[in-house]
Amino acid sequence: MARAFNARVRHREFNPGDLVLRKVLHVTPDSRGKFSYKYDGTFVVKETFSGGAVSDMDGTENALPVNANAIKKYYP
Repeated sequence: MARAFNARVRHREFNPGDLVLRKVLHVTPDSRGKFSYKYDGTFVVKETFSGGAVSDMDGTENALPVNANAIKKYYP
């Protein structure tokens, strides 16, 4: 069972300076339901950790790290 799961896991690697999009994980009162945006802005990765979290992305300074499964690379 573990082998089948591990075969489908995507390895994600982010380096400082990469452009990424952050997934919107909360529902706001003014959201437009299924027509709302799924990802927020473009951010620049400043620091990465070994556990898969990304911290301090430019644009808005985040105090908390963001998990790697909540972001995806942005290709302009």
